[in-house]
Amino acid sequence: MTAAPPIKVFQVATGNVGSEMIKRFATQPDLQLIGVHCYPPDKIGRDAGELAGVAPNGVKTTGTIEEILAAKPDVLTFHGVFPDEDLYVKVLEAGINIVTTADWITGWHRDRNHPHHSGKPVTQLLQDACEKGGSTFYGTGMNPGLNQILGVVCSADVADIENITTIESVDVSCHHSKGTWTEVGFGLPVDDPELPSKLEKFTRVFADSVLMMADCFDLELDEVGFTYELGACTKDVDLGWYALSKGSLGGTYIKYQGMVDGVPRVETHLEWQMTPHTDPSWDIKGCYITRIKGDPTIYNKYMVFPKPGADLSNPDDFASLGTSMPGMPALYAIKSVVAQAPGIVTSADLPLRGFAGRFKGRPLN
Repeated sequence: MTAAPPIKVFQVATGNVGSEMIKRFATQPDLQLIGVHCYPPDKIGRDAGELAGVAPNGVKTTGTIEEILAAKPDVLTFHGVFPDEDLYVKVLEAGINIVTTADWITGWHRDRNHPHHSGKPVTQLLQDACEKGGSTFYGTGMNPGLNQILGVVCSADVADIENITTIESVDVSCHHSKGTWTEVGFGLPVDDPELPSKLEKFTRVFADSVLMMADCFDLELDEVGFTYELGACTKDVDLGWYALSKGSLGGTYIKYQGMVDGVPRVETHLEWQMTPHTDPSWDIKGCYITRIKGDPTIYNKYMVFPKPGADLSNPDDFASLGTSMPGMPALYAIKSVVAQAPGIVTSADLPLRGFAGRFKGRPLN
């Protein structure tokens, strides 16, 4: 058999996740990184490998959409903290597929919480662009994203499901994304009146994850509810990359609950700890959990550790986990996304191979 040519990929953003993904392309022979788009002027025109902290890879960073279109990639991967929907439209209309890790699972919350300046729902804009260009748009990540897929898979041998809950119970201090945590409200006084609305606005994508799971179960929800608990720092905390003062938000427990007739049926919970020094505090498990009430009942823990030989005293090794995990599901889905019909797709639409990793040195043909 003749191996298929590699899929040409143009990446957007070189922050924490973006830099980690530049490194990962070197071990993905079925993917070819042909360009990297940057927003900060001081990053444009540099070697993408050097920018990511590895050896030069010969890919020069660019700063305009026109340069993306001229390169004619098969796929654009987007790893910014928040979406650039105007860029998405131009790229999709040009027939270039998009796989993004930026705040997107179904588009439901983007339509409601982040109105587009055109006045049109974002999902309509992107669907129209996909149809015009014959392209496909897909959003994923670790959580939301793969965590909910694991939850759905765990239900395969359960009859008479009453409730399914996916939980992220993690110490987030290793996820060095200042923009994310600032928007969510970590570091703000817990009695700040703006905090609850910030917390909901910038975690509402997890409502999408509830809706995506419900779609897999053919379950129509009445609503997706939001509740929260706030953990106030009991002392000043300096993480080196993020500072939290006493009385500020240092941990939180969030629930997104898909309701049917007043009963929670499909849920996503976020148990986030920036520091253990909060009141209240939670028993952080350091893993992803699926709980299913049915016949039988399921309790599944998905645990992640640094690769063998990693220096566990080096905080960068743990930070690498937090930046690699959201991006890898996007890279591995690329081939399946390219094969999809034009339009917006979710993880419910992809085949099982869209969630498969790669053995070392062996691409999937």
